Amino acid sequence: MNYKTKSILSLLLTAVVTAALVFVSVAGIGPDKKFSAANIKRGLDLEGGLSITYQTVKEDPTMEEMSDTRYKLQLRVDNYSTEAAVYQEGTNRINVDIPGVSDAEKILKELGQAGAIYFIYGTGNVEYDYEKAGFVLTKSMEEIQTAGDVVLTGADIAKATARQIEAQSGVGYEYVVELNLNEEGRVKFADATRASIGKIIAIVYDGEVISAPKVNDAITEGSAIISGMADFDEANKLASTIRIGALPLELTEIRSTVVGAQLGEEAISTSLQAAGIGFLCVILFMIVCYRIPGLAASIALTIYIGLNVIVLNLFDVTLTLQGMAGIILSVGMAVDANVIIFQRIREELATGKTVRSSMRLGFGKALSAIVDGNVTTLIAAFVLYFLGSGGVKGFAITLAIGILLSMFTALTVTRFILNALYGIGFDHEKFYGIQKERKILPFVKNFKKFVAVSAVIIVAGFVAMGVSVAKGNGALNYGLDFKGGTSLSVTFPEELTEKLNQRLEDTVSETLSLTGEIVKVTGENTYIIKTVELSQEQRAVLTDALVEEYGVDDSLIQTENISGKVSGEMRAAAVKAVIIATICMLIYIWIRFKNFNFAASAVSALLHDVLVVLTVYAVGRIGVGNTFIACMLTIVGYSINATIVIFDRIRENLAQNAENEETAELSEIVNKSVTETLSRSINSSLTTFIMIFMLALLGVDTIREFAFPLMAGIIAGAWSSVCITGGFWHVLERKFKRNKPVEEGEWYEP
Repeated sequence: MNYKTKSILSLLLTAVVTAALVFVSVAGIGPDKKFSAANIKRGLDLEGGLSITYQTVKEDPTMEEMSDTRYKLQLRVDNYSTEAAVYQEGTNRINVDIPGVSDAEKILKELGQAGAIYFIYGTGNVEYDYEKAGFVLTKSMEEIQTAGDVVLTGADIAKATARQIEAQSGVGYEYVVELNLNEEGRVKFADATRASIGKIIAIVYDGEVISAPKVNDAITEGSAIISGMADFDEANKLASTIRIGALPLELTEIRSTVVGAQLGEEAISTSLQAAGIGFLCVILFMIVCYRIPGLAASIALTIYIGLNVIVLNLFDVTLTLQGMAGIILSVGMAVDANVIIFQRIREELATGKTVRSSMRLGFGKALSAIVDGNVTTLIAAFVLYFLGSGGVKGFAITLAIGILLSMFTALTVTRFILNALYGIGFDHEKFYGIQKERKILPFVKNFKKFVAVSAVIIVAGFVAMGVSVAKGNGALNYGLDFKGGTSLSVTFPEELTEKLNQRLEDTVSETLSLTGEIVKVTGENTYIIKTVELSQEQRAVLTDALVEEYGVDDSLIQTENISGKVSGEMRAAAVKAVIIATICMLIYIWIRFKNFNFAASAVSALLHDVLVVLTVYAVGRIGVGNTFIACMLTIVGYSINATIVIFDRIRENLAQNAENEETAELSEIVNKSVTETLSRSINSSLTTFIMIFMLALLGVDTIREFAFPLMAGIIAGAWSSVCITGGFWHVLERKFKRNKPVEEGEWYEP
């Protein structure tokens, strides 16, 4: 089999694999659509629903108490959704996620009721109230407990389940609650029922009698049936209430988020639309700019998207709005490795080498820069995962998966496709392009001017923060994640536009006797209402007032509530994450380049980019919330990636200078290195910018708040990498090494 035939078969195989991946990603496998994009588990911000974080009242609960509470809370929320998740966070917190529910505020109110459940002797403790048409307590629970009339508490109950069983008469069905007790509860209940045959054992929740069943027989096996319910809903409500009161630990709400399902669907559709348009723009750019290599990269990127969808399914990753941003960002970054390779191929062709040889050398020489750049970004992703929570953690997972897959597709798949295209006849250099001779630009000479420009921007940020502080608004526009409080995002009917801002202020004031900050979302009929932390009752009252007075669809109301304690922890976590990620990346650079000045120069770029983005947050008064952490660390990782490509070229040119025993000024080597990587810096930043720009242009408000600072960070990262890092490294080298021309490799550290 000749080389051309092998190449044709390789392209056919590529076409089949690409088509299969696209098909599986869109349609999935089997009736459940396994491995498809639609099958990926979606977070609450995409699915809609309720997320709540509880903290135990008891300061130091045992592992067993936390485990029992989590388990029983899971049984409790299963009534609302079969996909509800309950998981422990730290030593004294429990998170509850209930996706897809339409009555989230009602559920939130029910979940917040932390009353205790008691089974008590009825004689002398309860009586029938005909006006209320039910049993009521004649004594307080404190008196009943003191008298020793408590039969069981929540700690004795293992399970309570609503059931439909055949009626004792044999005709039709009846609705009951099946009660299962633990061993201690079995013994207690056996003794109590033996002494209470024909009498009542009442069930009391939060000081009210919710059921008063009569004991027909002694119950000794730890399992009992409570009958007499009119329908399944009544039985289910009783079972749920018993489970609610059976929690071993008392819980208090410290954070909650309610997202309407319609808002979630809108977030998905707009984000996918942005991703699709951005992806097509990137493919078009790559083909126009790099010709045949660009075509190979476009096919590899399509395979990359398919693999990404399948991997997210395999690892059962819960995709959040920030996670989608991580995927879209990683698509832009996936192009970077291909750009580095293709620029290298063009450079080799410019030296007179054959296309075949240039391809081999291009992949080989690009390897170190690709690996080093992606490893540093991975470090940022890992720090985000271990120190972040919720959406930030989801962003870190999707970003890490994207980086690993992008390295595989660029170094393996793109190479495979490019070799096959070469083999079928695309073997002339015109299909690849030759790097034109570039005039060496005086970056080092203009270093001070570049620093001055950056300084003006950064100082403007500090001035803006100072002005905001003087006005009493705070240096930055801290969101709930950083200062605590309650926020409602409300979408109003289109006809309600005139003077709505003032009317909303009056509504908040009249309903809650509080003042709130009212902000209109640009371009939408949506308003953000921010107040101090509200109780569940206050949130319910305000929501009802908005629905009644303005005709708002409650599925279009998104609520978030965060306690001051949690917001303080998040501020500390943000600072900690940035510091740890930066230190880890700098240690890696120091080790890889064996030169501390490279690491120190990278610090200057990181500090520069963080301060520039901080300026954007300050001047634009963009909300500083949970996405702020993800934004900053993404920018840090992306900036390092661009910087490493330039450092890698400086290291290579130093080695080549020493090997050829040439004499060159250090500034000349820096200028040459930055100039040689300039096309890569511009093209990679441009492709990533396109993806993020589409998010900002078409995404929902939450995504825009994330996208605009990222766009600024991409520009700042490109500027610092090209204009500042090389010049700063040059200053450090001359300051801490001999101020002489480079001779016989004295500047090169192998």
